[in-house]
Amino acid sequence: MNPVHDHRRLGRELDLFDTDPLMGAGLPYWLPDGAVVRHVLEEYVRAAERAAGYRHVYSPVLGKRELYEISGHWSHYGDDMFPPMRLGGEEVVLRPSLCPHHALIYRSRSHSYRELPLRIAELGGMYRSELSGVLGGLTRVRAIQLNDAHIFCTPEQAVAEARDALALIRRAYDDLGIRASRYRLSLPGDSGKYIADPALWRRANALLEEVLDGVEYESVEGEAAFYGPKIDVQITDPAGRESTLSTVQIDFHQPERFDLHYIGPDGDKHRPVMVHRSIIGSVERAVAHLVETHGGAFPVWLAPVQLVVLPVGNAQEERALDVVRRAEARGIRAEFSGPGHGTLGARVRAARLVPYQAVIGEREADADSAAVRLRDGRRPGAVPVDELLDRIGARDGDRGAELWAAA
Repeated sequence: MNPVHDHRRLGRELDLFDTDPLMGAGLPYWLPDGAVVRHVLEEYVRAAERAAGYRHVYSPVLGKRELYEISGHWSHYGDDMFPPMRLGGEEVVLRPSLCPHHALIYRSRSHSYRELPLRIAELGGMYRSELSGVLGGLTRVRAIQLNDAHIFCTPEQAVAEARDALALIRRAYDDLGIRASRYRLSLPGDSGKYIADPALWRRANALLEEVLDGVEYESVEGEAAFYGPKIDVQITDPAGRESTLSTVQIDFHQPERFDLHYIGPDGDKHRPVMVHRSIIGSVERAVAHLVETHGGAFPVWLAPVQLVVLPVGNAQEERALDVVRRAEARGIRAEFSGPGHGTLGARVRAARLVPYQAVIGEREADADSAAVRLRDGRRPGAVPVDELLDRIGARDGDRGAELWAAA
């Protein structure tokens, strides 16, 4: 990979994340600027899900071994799970997936067909026992924060729900400034890791093909989940390496295994369909791809620091700090970079990836204005501070890519 685009190098250079041998391989920690990117991204996803009718839950990262025996993970996915821990007379396991927990949440209450579709979402932790040789940066880790959701619906609703999930994914990619390299219909292969139920596979596959009607895609064997086929939204890094970021799955297996049902209009019990979907996949992989796609120059709404205020000399420090305070009062992420951090030129270069730089000299301090420099090299000149903050707030709110749109 071109080192300029390697998220591992950029992530450390930009103080986004790091690792420590005492924490272990595949277990990165997030530094303050990286935590900002992660938080903003997570809040974006939650807001998009709320607007689409999802209800958010929290569930434990541990479960009894029996839970994963019922779901099928223990027999079909056990090699990727951490070994069980003894707790009294029971064995508990770090979960490899959120779907068994969400199935239990659904099962905990009775449901009428009038409540469906029921959309349950969670940004939750899960754990994979990855081999050391495949770990790298944020793209392959052992502790994963997954943007996951499960839609419990009638069979007649499944295709529409899966299509809506794909639409959510497309909108998120537009807002994030990334693109899908291709859509893949992932089918089972010949290995024994898949459940043996040909009728179930044919039924789920037919529905996903209907979801993909009008979308250019490729069918690939051996990439399905163990319980059913899935749509994988593929991304490609600057080195040309492909990976999966987002998924949509239609699952008949787990509703059967957990004996899920709803009461239909006839008063009888019926089996729901479980649609799995993830808009941005794991937060770790999403941030890695964003770093490499944008080279660390994040869109304004995602940037860890949106505005840096640079007084020319000590006499302008108080005015510059006042601008920072006013920006923060508006929810703009602003920082102060004074003469103590070096010459003005050095400070400008250090803030080269910050979308907006506001230089405060003597004239600007007297006029309550700032000499604005943009990340792309443009210099709009002296602008009233309130106008600058209005513009930044507008870009943050509409997620626009243009730093300085015409007034």
